[in-house]
Amino acid sequence: MKVSIRYGLCCQFLDAPIRFRAATHRYVWGLEPAARREYLAGIARDNAAALLASVGECRRLGIGAFRINSGILPLSTHPASGYRLPGIDPDGTTEALFREAGEAARAADLRLSFHPDQFVVLNSEREAVVASSVSELEYQAAVAKLVGADVIVFHGGSTAGGRDAALERLERGIERLSERARVRAALENDDRQYAPADLLPLCRRLGIPLVYDVHHHRCRPDGLSVEEATLAAAETWNGREPYSHISSPRDGWDAANPRPHADYVDLADWPDAWRGVRMTVDVEAKDKERAVTALMREIGSGPVVKPRGRKSGRKAGQTSGG
Repeated sequence: MKVSIRYGLCCQFLDAPIRFRAATHRYVWGLEPAARREYLAGIARDNAAALLASVGECRRLGIGAFRINSGILPLSTHPASGYRLPGIDPDGTTEALFREAGEAARAADLRLSFHPDQFVVLNSEREAVVASSVSELEYQAAVAKLVGADVIVFHGGSTAGGRDAALERLERGIERLSERARVRAALENDDRQYAPADLLPLCRRLGIPLVYDVHHHRCRPDGLSVEEATLAAAETWNGREPYSHISSPRDGWDAANPRPHADYVDLADWPDAWRGVRMTVDVEAKDKERAVTALMREIGSGPVVKPRGRKSGRKAGQTSGG
């Protein structure tokens, strides 16, 4: 029987021997140009291979979605040490690995996505920040097209000058994106600035879907119930499979700051409105694949293979701090 929930893992593994490499501008810029290209080419090739391995491990565990680290091609958009993939991959080896990863994901019915870092702010009052954000989203859209990722989710960003003015700037920022980036773009409510009710009108007007983060909504409520927000967000996907995020507060809901994520998802935080609904849910938990597979066992998705390595000794319903 086909399961309703497609559970997603975010960016990395805790137990599986799969690692994505990073790079710093300071180190790279100290290399001679030829050595710099060789070094970045090696990282890109290794990360493409790691993505392929990640798809295989997700398939083994029964995980249905994987969020690709936005730094999979590190420094790609850096103003000094930046590069384009063809420039460091003249024989196409790395591109072929990315395509193979995408084909493997499609064969496994595994959904791939991106989630840019917080420095992507399309509605900044500073043109340099907006231009940099557009460049970052375009780079991720290029890799997304290569591997078949259908979602690049980002936050509303700044509220400088008032929320209405900031939302107008956000609309102009989104309009600067290429079609390749626009068709993959999705907005997400955050836990400080933009609740679902703030973003839904813009999503409807632009045809941009809303990724509903229930933890963020509980941190920054807006008058909508979880069920109402779930349904409203789902409608913005226009028939596509909706995307949502879930996590639990590390120190409990009564903590002074309930925003930090726990190691696992507390079953009490799983919305009743999500039961039996077809959607993708990224599990934002510190214990990575352990947390995802524990939740899959508890909520229900058929047999689940245990992650590699030691047992954590915790159930899906237990958080790390309260």
